[in-house]
Amino acid sequence: MVGLRLTLKHKQRKEGKIIFPPKYEKVEGPLIFIAGPIQGAMNWQKLAIDIIRSMDSEINIACPRRALDRERDKKFVYEEQVDWETHYLKAAGANGAVMFWQAKEFKHTCERAYAQTSRFEIGEWKTMHQWKRTKLVVGIEDGFTGARYMKRRLSQDCPDVPVLSNLEETCRKAVELLSG
Repeated sequence: MVGLRLTLKHKQRKEGKIIFPPKYEKVEGPLIFIAGPIQGAMNWQKLAIDIIRSMDSEINIACPRRALDRERDKKFVYEEQVDWETHYLKAAGANGAVMFWQAKEFKHTCERAYAQTSRFEIGEWKTMHQWKRTKLVVGIEDGFTGARYMKRRLSQDCPDVPVLSNLEETCRKAVELLSG
């Protein structure tokens, strides 16, 4: 009797990229852009990246919070930051999902309205969802100022956009949107 030999080929799992400004990288496969406050907020982005990676390590993530441990990232250039964010928001909108986490304010800065950029961008991506069916999920932490208005407007204009109150649920929904 000839022995039967089975060879199992394991699929090589390719780990997704985590992209920080100002670096641009070619992305293959879906991308989640994690949008939300940076200035005045806790570093919720690190936790969001960890949560998404624990669910699916192959997903590419664009994170606008600079990795300041790198020498080249210590110099902030406004135009460079805005251009990077615009590029990767559009990439996620075209092939992936845009995830907002509206974290409550941790440290107040009098010279700047808290989450001013995020508030503009959420309106922009709400419109992109309405117009182009961009995959969008919104999480709003208890204590985020203006939450009631934001929830109301999203429910009126985009009742199919999930609006959640927990970062882990928000990340989970963003991952789920990529398979649907």
